[in-house]
Amino acid sequence: MVFKLFIFLLFFIKSSYAHELRPAIANLNIYEKDNIINATLSIQLNLEAIIAEINMNHSNTKKSKESDQYENLRTMSAIELLKKFNSKIRTLQNKIYLTSSNTNYSLVLLNVDIPEVGNTDMIRDTIIKFDIKDIKDEDLKFSWEKNLGSIILRVNSKDNKDLYSKLVESGEESDWFSITNKREESLIDNIKSYIQLGFKHIIPKGLDHILFVLALFLLSSRLKPLILQVSIFTLAHTITLFLGVLDIIKIPPIIVEPIIALSICFIAIENLFTENLKKTRPYIIFIFGLLHGLGFAGVLNEIGISDGLFISSLISFNIGVELGQISVILLSYMFISLLFKNKFWYRDRITKPLSLVIALIGFYFFFERIFF
Repeated sequence: MVFKLFIFLLFFIKSSYAHELRPAIANLNIYEKDNIINATLSIQLNLEAIIAEINMNHSNTKKSKESDQYENLRTMSAIELLKKFNSKIRTLQNKIYLTSSNTNYSLVLLNVDIPEVGNTDMIRDTIIKFDIKDIKDEDLKFSWEKNLGSIILRVNSKDNKDLYSKLVESGEESDWFSITNKREESLIDNIKSYIQLGFKHIIPKGLDHILFVLALFLLSSRLKPLILQVSIFTLAHTITLFLGVLDIIKIPPIIVEPIIALSICFIAIENLFTENLKKTRPYIIFIFGLLHGLGFAGVLNEIGISDGLFISSLISFNIGVELGQISVILLSYMFISLLFKNKFWYRDRITKPLSLVIALIGFYFFFERIFF
C-alpha cells in the first residue's frame, strides 16, 4: 500500500515540474541613444504553453485540453520550435501593452532565444526580446493578454537602478511607473501584495515546505509539541529570510534546495522510530528552518523588493508564509487528527505510512535536485 502510494505521488510530483505554470519574468531596461530614450523588454516564458494556446490561468498544463500538443512541443528542437513560433504567434508583440495616458508604444521583436531540449521533467524557459523606441518621460503601465498568465515585471533605469518591481497577476495591469524615478508603493498595497506572495509560496506552490510541516504534525498532533516545533521552525526561517534578502548570507540554490529535501527525509524518518519529541529534535528543526528560510529568500530575491518598504515587504511575506503553514496544520488536523487520532492503530496506519511516503518523496527531491 505504501509503495503504491509512493509511486503515485512520485509520478504526480515528477509531472508537476514539467507541467507547472509559473509566472513569466519581464525586464524592461531603459537605455538612451542619440538623446532618445528607448527600452528593451526581455521576457522569460514558457513558449511551448503559449504556442499550444494553453490558458495560463490553469495551475498546470495537464488541466488543459491542449496538453497533448504541449507535450509534443516540449520534445521539439530549438529550430523546430522557432518555426512553430514564427508560423503561429509571430505577432506576440501585439499581445503585450506598454501604454501611457496618451500613447500605446509599439514593440519590435529582436530575438527569440530557445534552449535545446534538456531534461524533459523540467520546463524549458525561452527568452524573447523586444525593442521599444522613443519613450517619453511620462508614467507608464504594463500588461499583456489575460490568457498569457501572470508575469513578474522589473523596470530598470538607464543607470541600471531598480525603478519598479511587481508581480502582475493574470488579466491585471501594473501600477503606473516612471522610467526615470523610482515608484513608491503604498504601505497597504505593499502589505497585501507580499502576504499573498508568502501564502502562495506555501499553498499551492511550496510542496517541499508543506511536506516538512506535515512531517512535524505527524509526530504528534497534540497541541504543545506541535506549537513548539512550528515556533522553532518559524523563528529559524525568519532569521535566514531576512539575512538572505539582505545578502548577508548567500548560499546558492544548488546547495540549499537539496539540503531542504534532506530535511524532509530526516524529520519523516525520525517519525518512524520515536513517538515523542526528543531533546535533539528542536535543535534539528532550528537548523533545517534556517535552510528553508534561505529558500524563501530566493523567492523574494527573484521577485524583488521595494527599497522604500523593505521591512514591511519582508514582514508581510513572512506573515503570508506563516498563514500558509497554519493552513497546512489546520487541514491536517481536520482530515487526519480529528478523524483518526483516537484510533488504537493511528500510529501504525497513519503516522508511519505517511511519514515513510514523505521520506521517499524527500529522497526523490534530493536526487532530482542533485543530478538533474
